[in-house]
Amino acid sequence: MKILLRISFAFALLLSVAVGAQAQSSGYTTGIGFRGGAASGLTIKHFIKSDAAIEGIISTSFKYRGTVITVLYEKHAQAFNAKGLQWYYGIGGHVGFYDGRYYYHRGHDHYDDDVFGVGIDGVLGLEYYIRDIPFTIGADIKPYINIPRGGGYWDSALHVRYVF
Repeated sequence: MKILLRISFAFALLLSVAVGAQAQSSGYTTGIGFRGGAASGLTIKHFIKSDAAIEGIISTSFKYRGTVITVLYEKHAQAFNAKGLQWYYGIGGHVGFYDGRYYYHRGHDHYDDDVFGVGIDGVLGLEYYIRDIPFTIGADIKPYINIPRGGGYWDSALHVRYVF
């Protein structure tokens, strides 16, 4: 778990000090905040072009007692001709570490193994940039497929980011 925290910190630091920022159509270059949903956690988004961003998500799921690191490439476009409102969609992947768990069922002790998972993610969302207070709020749907165990799933969430 300590290695995971170190990797996460290094990833966040790398994105937050990225150089070569230019004027963005979104109105900001980097945003750091919280994502709340089925898998809640920290999110950081950095624009690499005026209409493209890389987003990193470090999330946890209390149901499965694990941590997932997701990286997404996202394209942005203005939504409904409203200033500060943007659609975004993208694709990426995730790596997850899930702790085994103990449970008691019908008079027997059971133990699940620790699980390491990888998968493919998509994202479709809507984000609003509040210029007076440098924050964004948004909502998205993130379908994903776990490759080792198969199966498709949905993760929807709300997020709030401080932007600079």
